Amino acid sequence: MVLHGLKGIQYERPLGDFLTKSAPTALITGASSGIGYELAKLFAKDHHNLVLVARNGTRLEQVGDELQRQFGITVRTLALDLAAPTAAQSLFEELRRQEVDVDILVNNAGYGKFGEFADVPPEESLGQIQLNIAALTYLTRLFLGPMLQRGSGKIMNVASTAGFQPGPLMAVYYATKAYVISFSEALANELAGKGITVTCLCPGATETAFAGRAGNDQSRLFKKLRPMEAKTVARAGYQGLLKGKTMVIPGLRNWLIAESVRFSPRKLATAVSRWVSEKAE
Repeated sequence: MVLHGLKGIQYERPLGDFLTKSAPTALITGASSGIGYELAKLFAKDHHNLVLVARNGTRLEQVGDELQRQFGITVRTLALDLAAPTAAQSLFEELRRQEVDVDILVNNAGYGKFGEFADVPPEESLGQIQLNIAALTYLTRLFLGPMLQRGSGKIMNVASTAGFQPGPLMAVYYATKAYVISFSEALANELAGKGITVTCLCPGATETAFAGRAGNDQSRLFKKLRPMEAKTVARAGYQGLLKGKTMVIPGLRNWLIAESVRFSPRKLATAVSRWVSEKAE
């Protein structure tokens, strides 16, 4: 049964089957594949009910059915393009109308586009800003209010080690992830002592569909440096979230890279960033 709600949202299970009150609920964006999918499995294994959001409704339905059957939880799947300016508000209002309390918000949806800034279509650059920054910020603000009223909650924002330095050939993407890191750390400080934690997950190169969509799957970063598995990244982020860590950088190599940027001349860090983004020979 497919029920249609607000424009752009599909409800892919009867409303009566949705979210019980006894278990905490995690909302995960970009949940149809990659890190988001692996995070969903970890939450499901620990008996969280789920609200899963992604553009690919068919794949999302498959994920929801899989997790519901395997772990006996209730799952709501919402096919929604969060890059649309009104999407975050529509999502929040619909969940509020259905009296769904989101205990954990995971802002995982995001994308990048490879190429020199002058060659990338403007709509692609603005789309990255809308999804990676605007939607993440708006969703955080919307769901933070009820968390503050309850005095409890957890937020995870998925950034990247790309956010620690400028990124020629993916200038906008790197800049958006720098925003996510700065925003998350500031918010974590503001919310200290209020029962709400903010965790920023900063993966390095990871085996997902991201590189193919971005167009940098032939770069040195993905061809010469071995990417981490999505499930390994998700596990590190999940454990950090449960512990209330502000910053999680999975893998020693990624941690060393992120830390080395702090002590490197900015021009050198930028040049190295470009080198790893260039096509592997």
